[in-house]
Amino acid sequence: MKKFLPWIIIGVLVFGLYSWGKGFNNTAVNLNENVKEAWGNVQTSYQRRNDLIGNLVNTVKGAADFEKSTLTAVIEARAKATSINIDPSNVTPEQLAKYNQVQGGLSGALKSLLVTVERYPELKANQNFLKLQDELTSTENTIQTARTRYNEKIKPYNVHVNSFPNSILAGILNFDEKPYFDAEVGADKPVDVKFDFN
Repeated sequence: MKKFLPWIIIGVLVFGLYSWGKGFNNTAVNLNENVKEAWGNVQTSYQRRNDLIGNLVNTVKGAADFEKSTLTAVIEARAKATSINIDPSNVTPEQLAKYNQVQGGLSGALKSLLVTVERYPELKANQNFLKLQDELTSTENTIQTARTRYNEKIKPYNVHVNSFPNSILAGILNFDEKPYFDAEVGADKPVDVKFDFN
């Protein structure tokens, strides 16, 4: 019996390490899939906004005397925003920051367009424009919700792969920490609101 004892101990240790590795991997894969799903929801929300912006731009183009520079800025920002693709399984903080930057640029251009529209009564009275404006507002709320849910899915994944001793297996099995969606640059500064009563 004593000569089999070392083999039994080795067998138990190997089985324990195998079970730990299998459990870690399966949990990491499951959490990673949750992150991918949440990222898909973020992209779907942004795609909805891009589709609405296309319709909004076409509606605004109907106003012959509308300021072309504002419209061009929105069209260019939309093109930039749709040109960036991110693989959620390999996303880096830099990629996410770039994605966030171009989406923020589109939001800024869109805000400029909506402010400029205030000077055009025929657009403010256009029911199609008003409906698109309402849908855009709703979509912006959906984007915020999707981004929040994405961050909520990132946390358990990051905790799982960064906790010791899981971090050892995470490095071996290439489960890297994933970045969170951060606020857009300048979001921490108050908005300067000016009223023009002329």
